[in-house]
Amino acid sequence: MRTKGIIIGMAVLLTACTARQSKELNVSRELDYCRSQIERTLQETGNKNQMPQNIADSLNHWKTVDIAISEWVIGFWPGILWYNYEHTGNTTDSITADDYTHLLYPLTQLPAYDHDLGFQLFCSYGNAYRLTGNELYRQIILNAADTLATLFNPNVGTILSWPREVEGRGWPHNTIIDNMINLEMLFWASKNGGSPKLYDMAVKHAETTMQNHFREDGGCYHVAVYDTIDGHFLKGVTHQGYADSSLWARGQAWAIYGYTMVYRETHDKKFLRFTEKITDLYLSRLPEKEFVPYWDFDAPTIPNEPKDASAAAIVASALLELSQLEDNKEKANEYKTAAVNMLVELSSDKYQSRELKPSFLLHSTGHYPKGSEVDASIIYADYYYIEALIRLKTM
Repeated sequence: MRTKGIIIGMAVLLTACTARQSKELNVSRELDYCRSQIERTLQETGNKNQMPQNIADSLNHWKTVDIAISEWVIGFWPGILWYNYEHTGNTTDSITADDYTHLLYPLTQLPAYDHDLGFQLFCSYGNAYRLTGNELYRQIILNAADTLATLFNPNVGTILSWPREVEGRGWPHNTIIDNMINLEMLFWASKNGGSPKLYDMAVKHAETTMQNHFREDGGCYHVAVYDTIDGHFLKGVTHQGYADSSLWARGQAWAIYGYTMVYRETHDKKFLRFTEKITDLYLSRLPEKEFVPYWDFDAPTIPNEPKDASAAAIVASALLELSQLEDNKEKANEYKTAAVNMLVELSSDKYQSRELKPSFLLHSTGHYPKGSEVDASIIYADYYYIEALIRLKTM
């Protein structure tokens, strides 16, 4: 089968999990689409003290959040702006990204209140430093890593996720699967002037999570609860999934993304083999001939359940990187093909917002049990979508 050479990032490979060939994807066109939606968002929000958060299914404009509220999502918009600059190389885009990134500076002066510092400051300042080499950015990330490290409990071997839930829910030491993403800031800091102990913390967290946070088949709990005295695992529960034993789509996506990154940083094959296990489970559970999952693979009324485009975007970005790290050529091809197919589906008229809304994507699900952000446009879905496109462009 021939491919069109003018189209970047196409793959025509057979994937074992779907027996489908991947379709063509014009990456530059989709990145230009993202840029046009970014311009719409900038015109709409106007006030640079506000960060886009979500657009409800019934609405057409962003709900924004003030940075003083310290929502966990406030680092994604600056991160999107940095990816846009990476695509365009336009100085004006760099200035805009810098302006929004600096709005987060007050967060760098706070004590650790939960694990979200990685999401907030590495998605923003991390991309800023990667693209500019500005020394101010580097020091802010190092300081944030040290702050995050104060939540590490050596008796348990993980970072505490939600201090607010210790008394409220009776979770002595709780760690959510989302926390795997925040380890990247610790790994980075350990290599860029921070303490080597940050590397050890990140590895220990990944090992402890691998041992306790997953069921035999490779499906993960949302929350693992530990005893604080001797550190033993107490129970695995859900917070945003359908049930304690169900496969919450975005939780599994965080796991795939997180362990791909851990293998990249450690080169330890046990993490690669584990990433394959949890990835293969996710791919095997996707709807037939589709690449965007329902919000929970075990939700009771499938196919009448909302989808979660954010999970697909996270996994697509992770699998593009995993395909380059793989020591098995067949699996590398399988993962790249799956990632491209996910991006093709996300780039279709079913999932792109286009003229309807200024976001990139439709149909994400945030917190279904709470009735929050159901079938909505959500800023982190857009972040991982543009990240995946940038990764495919550079491959």
